[in-house]
Amino acid sequence: MKTVDFQFDLPPELVAQAPTSKRDESRLMVVNRLENQVFHRKFADLLTYLRPGDLLVMNNSRVIRARLRGRNAKSDGQFELLLLAENAPNDWWAMIRPGKRAPIGTEIRLRDRSGNVTDITAKVLETNSEGHRRLTFQGTENILAHLDQLGEIPLPPYIKRESANDDATDAERYQTVYASQAGSVAAPTAGLHFTNEVLDRIRRLGVETRHVTLHVGLGTFAPVKAESLEEHVMHEERFTLSEESADAINTAKREGRRVIAVGTTTVRVLESAVDSETGLVVAQTSRTRIFIHPPYRFKIVDALLTNFHLPCSTLLMLVSAFAAPGETRGRETILSAYQEAVRERYRFFSYGDAMLIE
Repeated sequence: MKTVDFQFDLPPELVAQAPTSKRDESRLMVVNRLENQVFHRKFADLLTYLRPGDLLVMNNSRVIRARLRGRNAKSDGQFELLLLAENAPNDWWAMIRPGKRAPIGTEIRLRDRSGNVTDITAKVLETNSEGHRRLTFQGTENILAHLDQLGEIPLPPYIKRESANDDATDAERYQTVYASQAGSVAAPTAGLHFTNEVLDRIRRLGVETRHVTLHVGLGTFAPVKAESLEEHVMHEERFTLSEESADAINTAKREGRRVIAVGTTTVRVLESAVDSETGLVVAQTSRTRIFIHPPYRFKIVDALLTNFHLPCSTLLMLVSAFAAPGETRGRETILSAYQEAVRERYRFFSYGDAMLIE
């Protein structure tokens, strides 16, 4: 399939710039795969589509304050850093602007969120083919422990803010209520709609809940640049599937109960962790480069809650695969649903509305 096959037109005013006043007030489009029907609901109506015995699996990764600012220790030139992936404590890949002024050996003194220069420095160790820099941090045992004082919430570029300083609303709302494992540089956005009250109601309904952890990188949301899907090199992301969650998932599959993934990142964990011989998931901490696109036959996930995704993104390709497992016609199903979402003025992307594919 061609990347351009996943292009669609989106009026810019439909890109959500802020969250709804309350998390669960977003809209919900329901796509019924068997009946090929689309329904327009509110997110609170999700409970009417859940059944006692369902297993709801969520990504509990927590977004870190990954956007940092600093100055060249020698020239005083200004830099913006965006942490991308941790190799080890104080060893990170990052994007730097302006990159041309950050050759190997450059030392950057970091500023705190008030603009004061600190004693923590980042030194450029190497560059890769994508222009990212590998950094080592000094002046701290672990840079993660200082991000609340130094960093800003890494909102995606399509969300515009007048000030570089994120406000309290973004700090709270660009995070799921169940986020607990720090490491993502972008939110697992399908989970942003849940409140603790909604989750309590879901559990009282007899729905089981479990967590996985996948630390989301910017590559998750990036458009595919290769002309054909076969040429695309998928980004790598770290994930953990615990013994407790693996046992719950495998038990649900054996008993014929539905496994419902909250978000494409959860799908990536579950489909990456399958043992090819047993067809069951295996508890592990690992990395995945799985690229799910049509035609793909899902082994674990029975229903998917997701948001509306960017044109030509791997996320749009994944949901297209899920709309018709093992076939290619899911692309038409999803693009048709997206056209209807545009007509109905749904809100798109991270702070936008939700879609349930069942």
